[in-house]
Amino acid sequence: MAETVERLPLALDLVEEGTTASAQEVGAKRVDKRLPEGVTSGHLYRDVVRIAWPSLVELTLTQLTSMVDLMMVGGLGAVAISAVGLTTQPKFLLMTMFQALNVGATALVARYKGAGRRDKANEILRQALLLTFIASAIASILGYIFAEDMVRFMASGDADAIPDATVYLKIQMVGFIPFALTSTITATLRGVGNTRTAMIYNMIANAVNVLGNYVLINGHFGFPRLEVAGASLATIIGQGAAFVMALGVVLRGNSYLHLRLRDGFKPIVEDVKAIFNIGMPAMVEQLLMRAGVVVFVRTVASLGTTAFATHNIAMNIQALSFMSGQAFAVSATSLVGQSLGKKRPDMAQAYANHTRRVGLLVALAVAAVFFFFGRQVVGLYSREAEIMAMGAMILKLVAMTQPFQSSQFILAGALRGAGDTRATAVITFITVLIARPTLAIINVNYLGWGLMGAWIALVSDQLLRSLLVVLRYNTGKWKTIRI
Repeated sequence: MAETVERLPLALDLVEEGTTASAQEVGAKRVDKRLPEGVTSGHLYRDVVRIAWPSLVELTLTQLTSMVDLMMVGGLGAVAISAVGLTTQPKFLLMTMFQALNVGATALVARYKGAGRRDKANEILRQALLLTFIASAIASILGYIFAEDMVRFMASGDADAIPDATVYLKIQMVGFIPFALTSTITATLRGVGNTRTAMIYNMIANAVNVLGNYVLINGHFGFPRLEVAGASLATIIGQGAAFVMALGVVLRGNSYLHLRLRDGFKPIVEDVKAIFNIGMPAMVEQLLMRAGVVVFVRTVASLGTTAFATHNIAMNIQALSFMSGQAFAVSATSLVGQSLGKKRPDMAQAYANHTRRVGLLVALAVAAVFFFFGRQVVGLYSREAEIMAMGAMILKLVAMTQPFQSSQFILAGALRGAGDTRATAVITFITVLIARPTLAIINVNYLGWGLMGAWIALVSDQLLRSLLVVLRYNTGKWKTIRI
């Protein structure tokens, strides 16, 4: 990969450190309507897009790969689709710890870059990798040992898919550590605004994954037909390829982040504490989210194999819409963190607001595709009439939430870039752990609305969460947080 030298974003180069008013004096309306001196909207949009577009390409291609996975598995039947779906929440639950650490690492690296402390940014990289290795090793062992128990707990009446799901999850656990370490390297690269590198190695890994699917699911080029197990094996082979490339990037030393092995991996209490101070609320948020989603998924699984297969297809397609929000959230996190590191809260808010506007345009385009072409998209997974009809109805519902969902992702990314992770944890508790599963149980078990009732609950959760995130952002308290 070509040499990369990350500089401060263009607009931040145009302002002086600490020359703005205090955070308390910078009102949301004033910053939104009057840009910081010497900065134009063009400068801000350019920085937003420069960081977001590689992430958008990377995340979209990653999700498309996941969609291709499920399409290929879909050729094996509804039971195979359900088997893959049953492993999703256990795997996400096991990812919670290192994902939370990544939130802390991204915010700290962004702050240190904004402050011109490259040495500290690289120190955070080493500490984050150490913590991720420990967390993922524990998670992979527990996940492998208790794979069948977790799948059975999730099945809730869908017993036919349990054997395949157990095999799929065990194989995922074998490749869990490289996957986790890659995610940490990617998180720190995003913190300094280097999203292009992660895009490149993840694109290559996705290609390896798809090729592995073709070879291993149905058996081609002399390889055995492994079906669901083949899909899982192809995934961890792709993840392994990504890890080798990501590690090579930070070992070479031709970018802002340089992993020098001779510096060692001895824990540094100050850094570990800083990562945990930001990461622990994020971990609580993720645990609350997983707990709520587990209850929700069990409720949906009780509707039977066809309904659960439809649900998994719809979730897989909806996840594609998450990618645009997450890509622009990467911009918001990096730019807000770097701005606050430079002691420019006015720039942080200007970046967040401009990122939100660009994300809205992309969200509207995604909404149009879901609303008008939902049936055709669902048909790529399954040609069963019942699945196609219900899936299309769900995607129309999802289309209506896109503008709100995009705003939620981006502003939550801004809050995390500022280190305001406690607020997002509280919001998740209210929406995902309480509102969504409660509504799902009422709609499905008491009102008899079936799968559509579950999705009405999910959409209600998204709308409420979007409102609460906007209200928290508008307080401006995130600009005064010290990390």
